[in-house]
Amino acid sequence: MADIKVPELGESITEATISKWLVTEGSTVSQGDLLLELETDKVNLEISAEQDGVLSEIRKQEGDNVSVGEIVGVIGASSGAPASAAPAAAPEAPKAAEAPAATPAAEAPAKAPAASAAASDSASLAASPAARKLARERGIDLSQVKSQDPIGRVYQDDVKSHGTQPASAPAAAKSGGAGQAAQQAVPGKPVERKRMSRRRQTIANRLVEAQHTAAMLTTFNEVDMTAILDVRKRRKQAFLDKHDVGLGFMSFFTKAVVGALKKFPHLNAEIDGDDIVVKQFYDIGIAVSAKEGLVVPVVREADRLSFADIEKQIGDLAGKARANTLALSDLQGGTFTITNGGVFGSLLSTPILNAPQVGILGMHKIQIRPVAIDAERMENRPMMYIALSYDHRIVDGSEAVRFLVTVKELLEDPESLLLEG
Repeated sequence: MADIKVPELGESITEATISKWLVTEGSTVSQGDLLLELETDKVNLEISAEQDGVLSEIRKQEGDNVSVGEIVGVIGASSGAPASAAPAAAPEAPKAAEAPAATPAAEAPAKAPAASAAASDSASLAASPAARKLARERGIDLSQVKSQDPIGRVYQDDVKSHGTQPASAPAAAKSGGAGQAAQQAVPGKPVERKRMSRRRQTIANRLVEAQHTAAMLTTFNEVDMTAILDVRKRRKQAFLDKHDVGLGFMSFFTKAVVGALKKFPHLNAEIDGDDIVVKQFYDIGIAVSAKEGLVVPVVREADRLSFADIEKQIGDLAGKARANTLALSDLQGGTFTITNGGVFGSLLSTPILNAPQVGILGMHKIQIRPVAIDAERMENRPMMYIALSYDHRIVDGSEAVRFLVTVKELLEDPESLLLEG
């Protein structure tokens, strides 16, 4: 018999959330088989079986918060008929009801009436712990759930396909707080309530913290993208043939940011108590939109990389972010961040600082606009608004404006990036 424990999660991370069990109670597993997936504040981790056997007990369910070293399940010795072990899990329901996962206090009153009703009506049914937990949350009577299992055991998918009973909406409306206000505003209307993922909670907390602790201001400028578009048009195929990667916009912007940071080092710093820590290296965070929210993997030593190296690293990191395979080392550190809302069509925005950094550059959509060339001539040019949000505690307004002007000038003269970047 072997306990399944939460492993060390990385520096400063002590808790995780079980996002998914990949096997069910009673399943036969072999050493190295994936058992479950943990979601931390930054990345997802998979836990594998350390020995052959049968998953005899699942102690923590999907959505439960767990700590490093905590036992989440047990692997027992193999038996001739592992499937017969599944119904034995039914008596565990009262234990799960007594020790639920930590949840926000505002949710507890809403779930309590539904939980007690479901538990009392369904105590005698054979159901997996995950099915019981979901039924309690949704206020579903397990006796009304149709099982697809040949022996009649109810699983989580059966509860999901059954759907939410209409009675659960009034029960939730009595809970008070923000949920009550939201449902009273649309009486009788269908709503969906789902818990925020751990990563979404972390993103929310850090964004609010950044706005509360930093004296954040944003300054704007616009870039004529004609020269960059011309370089890409002339060099794109040759670049691809030589380096096996496309020549995108991010390498130009990364190089321009590095050149500007060298001129205005306070934007490559952070505040530590009463000290200003000026970083003399250039690890540039590139914001990437992933399924669970925005993540910011870091391109290390960007000042020492070629355009091709930057494009390759950004492509690799973005792929890992979307596949949810980023490592903690991919996300840690970073001295300045670039975010590109233009890929989603944003014309103008004010990015929020990625604390403890004191500067973030926002890119936007390229828009054809009439531009005055001189007092007599107008031309349609591909223009992009750029925005710099900065911490006014250590970055003066004049520094921020001149930093953004430098970025603009470098981008409008791409050849200068080879010298300044």
